Amino acid sequence: MEEFDPAQKRTIMLKVNGADHQCEVDVRMHLADCLRGELGLTGTHVGCEHGVCGACTVLVDGRSARSCLMLAVQGNGHEISTVEGLANPADPLHPIQQAFHDLHGLQCGYCTPGILMSVAELLAEDPDPSEATVRDVLSGHLCRCTGYQNIVAATLRAAHMLKARPDHGHAG
Repeated sequence: MEEFDPAQKRTIMLKVNGADHQCEVDVRMHLADCLRGELGLTGTHVGCEHGVCGACTVLVDGRSARSCLMLAVQGNGHEISTVEGLANPADPLHPIQQAFHDLHGLQCGYCTPGILMSVAELLAEDPDPSEATVRDVLSGHLCRCTGYQNIVAATLRAAHMLKARPDHGHAG
């Protein structure tokens, strides 16, 4: 039986925010560390490193995932979306980001990227969520600076803004 070498490296292919990337990663490297260290996408924050706080939330094939719990090698061949890819290059802010800005849905900003990605997933699946639905989604995120009221209001405003877009608001 072959002995496992914990320092093994693997070459993986990731599609991040629409761009293809080839990375050589340690098999133990978390996706968050790959995104931040290998690809320079520092918008994905690492908070608790236990999957509890939600700061590291990204979308993997359109579904939210805690990138501090997912190994980079598990992302091989998958499409990853981070906060850097939320707005398209022609627009300075995505409607979700604009709503958060307008309604003061962030303070220190540490948790915000993960929240924005969960909101993007929510609004892609449910373009007209109830306040209760928004609060349920936000229950997977810890924000120590706000009482969540402005975050909820910003999410509901973003839903309205997205519905008003000519493309009917696809959140991604």
